[in-house]
Amino acid sequence: MNKFHGTGVALVTPFNADGTVDYDGLRKLINHLIDGKVEYLVSLGTTGEASTLNKADKQKIWEFTAEVNNGRLPLVAGIGGNDTAEVTNSIKTFEVNGYDAILSASPYYNKPTQEGIYQHYKAISESSKLPVFLYNVPGRTASNISPETTCRLANDFKNIIGTKEASGNFDQFNQIMRDKPADFMLISGDDPVAMPMISIGAVGVISVIGNALPQQLSDMIRLCLKGDYAAALPKHLNLIEFTRMMFTEGNPAGVKAALKHLGICDDHVLLPLVKVSDELRKAIIAETNRITA
Repeated sequence: MNKFHGTGVALVTPFNADGTVDYDGLRKLINHLIDGKVEYLVSLGTTGEASTLNKADKQKIWEFTAEVNNGRLPLVAGIGGNDTAEVTNSIKTFEVNGYDAILSASPYYNKPTQEGIYQHYKAISESSKLPVFLYNVPGRTASNISPETTCRLANDFKNIIGTKEASGNFDQFNQIMRDKPADFMLISGDDPVAMPMISIGAVGVISVIGNALPQQLSDMIRLCLKGDYAAALPKHLNLIEFTRMMFTEGNPAGVKAALKHLGICDDHVLLPLVKVSDELRKAIIAETNRITA
């Protein structure tokens, strides 16, 4: 599973002004990321605005992404939700051609117990033909996958191969690293803490900012994985302000503003999300220009 070591990018979904999917923009984005030397792509995660896309659009996006990628990079499909039966049915019927794994966010809104979370992922594991990544993002789901539950799942189900951790809790990361199986992957789900997470054993990041700055981010992550933190640190620090701006008024509005400036795709988002303010847009453009000069 070393194919998932390094920089994964959670693809944005480009849209036209009328809310339809901009497939030309998606093609440009995929090629931009491959040219930027990232290690793998994640289709229809949170950053892809999956929660506001219908099933037909999701299927077409997955198929199109696999077609454009054409085997050049490993692909991960984001399939999650708060209805276990619906999620498992989606995974059972997922067309696996061209995809290497599933990323499934912990159930949101329901606020299940740890046993409920365990049973949810047990059902996913038993339904999936592909390896599965857990995705813990308490800021969006209103519940946390505890280190004990993460490691219980990792030990009980061999096709649960890693976790995208976006809790921001280093005590939790430490416990996972101490108690997980040796081959179970801890992956940073937050760009700002990818470097320190790798220092304790994480194998990389699933990134938002990598949509816009794939080369700059993946160069830094590779240095971290080599243990060359002295060379990685200035690259990490160089991205701090850009990263902060990406989340100031919400994801993916920030990174779509940067992508529009770079000529990759437009910055349309689907309601209830809105574009960034003019003030933030100007700051993003200036910072993008500084980094890419």
